[in-house]
Amino acid sequence: MPPTDKFILAIDLGTSGPKVALFSTHGELVGSEFEETPVVLLPGGGAEQSPQVWWSAIDKAAKRLLGRGLVKTEDIAAVASTAQWSGTVAVDSNGNAIGNSIIWMDSRGAPYIHKMADGLLKVEGYALAKLIRWIRLTGGAPGNVGKDPVAHILYLKHTQPDIYRRAYKFLEPVDYIGLRLSGQFAASFNSITLHWMTDNRDISNVTYHDGLIQLSTIDRAKLPDLKPANAILGHLLPDVAQAWGLRENVSVLMGSPDVHSAAVGSGAVRDFEPHLYIGTSGWLTCHVPFKKTDLFHNLAALPSGIPGRYLLTNEHESAGGALQYLRNSILFPQDELSTGGMPANAYQLLDQMAERVSAGSGKLIFTPWLYGERAPVDDHLVRGGFYNLSLNTTRADMVRAVFEGVAYNARWLLKYVEQFIKRPVESINMVGGGAKSNIWCQIHADVLNRPIRQMKDPIEVNVRGAALLASAGLGHMKYDEIGTRVKAMNTYMPNPDHRKIYDELFREFLATYESNRGMYARLNRVSQH
Repeated sequence: MPPTDKFILAIDLGTSGPKVALFSTHGELVGSEFEETPVVLLPGGGAEQSPQVWWSAIDKAAKRLLGRGLVKTEDIAAVASTAQWSGTVAVDSNGNAIGNSIIWMDSRGAPYIHKMADGLLKVEGYALAKLIRWIRLTGGAPGNVGKDPVAHILYLKHTQPDIYRRAYKFLEPVDYIGLRLSGQFAASFNSITLHWMTDNRDISNVTYHDGLIQLSTIDRAKLPDLKPANAILGHLLPDVAQAWGLRENVSVLMGSPDVHSAAVGSGAVRDFEPHLYIGTSGWLTCHVPFKKTDLFHNLAALPSGIPGRYLLTNEHESAGGALQYLRNSILFPQDELSTGGMPANAYQLLDQMAERVSAGSGKLIFTPWLYGERAPVDDHLVRGGFYNLSLNTTRADMVRAVFEGVAYNARWLLKYVEQFIKRPVESINMVGGGAKSNIWCQIHADVLNRPIRQMKDPIEVNVRGAALLASAGLGHMKYDEIGTRVKAMNTYMPNPDHRKIYDELFREFLATYESNRGMYARLNRVSQH
């Protein structure tokens, strides 16, 4: 790299833990470090994480990365962040977190959304007049499964009123990281979206809407002021700069949630150019030049991390998380039957097993709805499972069926994405930890019947997106240049020999949901409420 290069320290607070990476302002990865953080699952659909543990892990990873001496610290020009979306951190006026963060998996606020959305002439559980108002102003509406920040805050207001009373601000995880870096309380035009209290019709001037705030019953004073996603939030706090060995005049960028940064880090920045993310959760999205909503399949075009652009947003609750569950809870749990620890190369071994099984896994079908689903069905009561097991089913069949089940779910979503954008998707950039797997890329190509472009350093997609957005925001590159800075490693073409079996099994995958949705509702409703 030229000696004049400047660098960006990028932080990605994922559900499994934070990653801290260094990128040049041209988008080249210099190095990264990761720290794992636990999720606390609670009765009734609760899911929380500790903000103090988050910050400690970020601090540890940053010190380890900067301690490697990969670049001169005086050449680090900015710190940029991204994080899991749809979470809530209550903080006091000193910036201290009050209790745990409620994260995107938490559905305990559902009853309060149902009450807020109640009224005459209901459509999909929403009073028609309220629904029209939400969609017209925001582009969407609060999910009735209770996993949006507005539901989290209402849950705290009604069940933990002391935390609600003490809270100075409620922040998204990415904005909490911005606070810890700069001391500034703020939210970006895109991080605030899932509070469903903003007028998003003018993409360059997103503002709170008094009527929507009144409908929510949440105090406006407890919500952060808004800034564009590419704004400079402030400068690095002196104590953070000193601890990390950086200059105090290092800029801190506003930052964007992970869905927005991954869209940029995938290289798919042109309108209608899609990317498929397979991490703990997953999504299939693209930038679009319009504001639009598909309420029936939980798709919406919301403010993007790129100024003046909208991003089609959706989510699968469990993608790579399904494979992680198979590894941790079925194949290598620590219990009475354990014969040893988990192999360090467990995922590579799963790839090898999947590769030697024929397409279709002996007609075994896995449904990956382990924590409910958001799109293309908004159903927090549905659950996963293996279907069509027989005495001939092998463990390797079950492994490949998990790979295929996640791909069937993506194909289900693809249908409605293409309806939304009114054009067929030609090829898809695949990113996230799942894109490290060659066989999973090929399975997605076969199941979706689309070329899959396996992007370079796919697991760094969020931090790369944060760095590229920061670089463009600081003027080191133009936004329309970003796509040229992200390279593909391989392209996987659909295998026509697998078309028939995957078409058959995909039809049965959909039929499995339709046939069993009532059973899942009966089995899981009591545990959720």
